[in-house]
Amino acid sequence: MAKQLLKGNEAFAEAAVRVGVEGFFGYPITPSTEFLEYMAKRMPALGRGFVQAESEVAAINMVYGAACAGKRTMTATSGPGLSLMSEGISYIAGTEVPAVIVDVMRGGPGLGNIAPSQSDYNQMVKGGGHGDYFPIVLAPATVQEAIDYIALAFDLAEKYRSVVFVAVDGNLGQMMEPAELPPMRKLPEKPPEWAVYGAKDRKPNILTSIYIDPPDEEVVNIRLLKRWMEIQKNEVRFQEHSLEDAEIGIISFGVAGRVALSAVHTAREEGIKVGLFRPITLAPFPKKAIEELSKRVRRILVVEMNTGMMLEDVKQAVGGRVPIEFYGRIGGITPFPDEILDEIRRVNQNNENIPDGMERVEWLERLEERIARGE
Repeated sequence: MAKQLLKGNEAFAEAAVRVGVEGFFGYPITPSTEFLEYMAKRMPALGRGFVQAESEVAAINMVYGAACAGKRTMTATSGPGLSLMSEGISYIAGTEVPAVIVDVMRGGPGLGNIAPSQSDYNQMVKGGGHGDYFPIVLAPATVQEAIDYIALAFDLAEKYRSVVFVAVDGNLGQMMEPAELPPMRKLPEKPPEWAVYGAKDRKPNILTSIYIDPPDEEVVNIRLLKRWMEIQKNEVRFQEHSLEDAEIGIISFGVAGRVALSAVHTAREEGIKVGLFRPITLAPFPKKAIEELSKRVRRILVVEMNTGMMLEDVKQAVGGRVPIEFYGRIGGITPFPDEILDEIRRVNQNNENIPDGMERVEWLERLEERIARGE
């Protein structure tokens, strides 16, 4: 199909429709509300399930029910809504049923604002709900990637009977850019064998997340862990740009990574040997690839739209081999390419070792100076 000028949230919703979502359940919260609004018209027109629930708590439990019935199901929300959904997400993970959740991130904590941020990283990547479980987290940087990863999210969710997050921010949700939608898929003719549906002439299926006997719960936890180890082995995704001869490696995801790539191109024109490593799967995290990168570069700069959440995962992967520096914008502010370019120039001239923990202190001082200058 030809590319069209598409708005993020609406494009993501249409992508979900075309890859066969059968039930959407949600509650409006900016900057994800247009996703729900689009589904409110599109799903009933196709004879598929749509409910605007009375709350995010209700919405995620509707997702849970539809998932148990073997239906392709999803929701879309933003940070405060995701917090309310955390208990239900844990139940979905514990019951081992597939579900897709799009998180259009906004500034926080608390009610915060409706501006773009990447501050839900830990909530998604580290498993925001209770207990041991391991969600897959995909982080697109463009509207086209988000469209593509919606399809991938459903495929991975069903392959591994897992929760899959698509982590976008308010920028991607609101921006318009040319993109191509996938063709319409046929809906499955029958539910998967494990699902709860009519049990005539067969043994009923039982899906649950409650195992009163601790040895039984341990067996489930072992199964989830083994599945996660398989995901770690087979589903790590990332992109590399201009890293073949790079002396400085920038590590950044989503829209922050997209902005960083613009800065990389300009820095290259100035003769600075810098490249970009962009994780696409935030979970499973591309730890081995970053470990290998740390053996080739002399410094690493982590760029995020938060206070350095992915930074901790990068540190673990690098293992102290090279100095790591950090630059972030917080509270709903998106960095400009010139800001990141200034950081690249500074890092290029800096040959001093940075004690662990000081990268944030120095960044915060520089950020406060930038704010004081009105930048």
